[in-house]
Amino acid sequence: MDFKGQVAVITGGTRGIGKAIAESLAGKGVNLAVASRSEQDAREVASALSAQGVKALGMKLDVSRAEDVERVFEEVRKEFGRIDILVNNAGITKDGLLMRMSEEAWDSVMDINLKGAFLCTKEAIKDMARQRYGRIVNITSVAGFMGNPGQANYSASKAGIVGFTKTVAREYAGREVTANAVAPGFIETAMTEVLSEKIREEMKKLIPLGRFGSVGDIAQAVLFLAAPDSGYITGQVIHVNGGMYM
Repeated sequence: MDFKGQVAVITGGTRGIGKAIAESLAGKGVNLAVASRSEQDAREVASALSAQGVKALGMKLDVSRAEDVERVFEEVRKEFGRIDILVNNAGITKDGLLMRMSEEAWDSVMDINLKGAFLCTKEAIKDMARQRYGRIVNITSVAGFMGNPGQANYSASKAGIVGFTKTVAREYAGREVTANAVAPGFIETAMTEVLSEKIREEMKKLIPLGRFGSVGDIAQAVLFLAAPDSGYITGQVIHVNGGMYM
């Protein structure tokens, strides 16, 4: 995996899966723009990544706002001169049973999870198509394939990511730009840490491997798809879920 001289943009890159992806790419020598709704968090992560010997920018970004996305990508172009890798990882949940789910809860999850991927990809593809090279990796979810009670909005947004990924793959294959997705299952994050031990054990019974995954498991799948050597893989979804969904 020779990433020498490459530049990546990672949304939602300051914690959990996004942070692990940023650290993995930095470990391969990739220069990075780490975007988050918290400018302070983004700068702190970028500073830590710079200690690995790469150039890293920490940037405030609301992926649901077109003007924000355009501004951030223009700053990345000015700083690095190119964009080789885009990881659309930013995502939120606002759970609730369908009958009780507000329109605001539906719209905000769709805006961040799905519209955000659209806006960021639309910007990154300008550079990738021009240079005839690019790797787009979108983070979807097992919920987008199985559904999950209380997550009609989240599941729909993540299922939408799959269709979006496949369409981008078809549209830009002729420009040597690949678009793929990674679908995590239950991953050890701050979200799962707050669950009771009883609930955690019940969840693990659904997983053939009998354990939750780590953020590193997801980062390794993203690293594989983002690599120059993965140029004949496009429009695909890699499921990283311990066998929970096959």
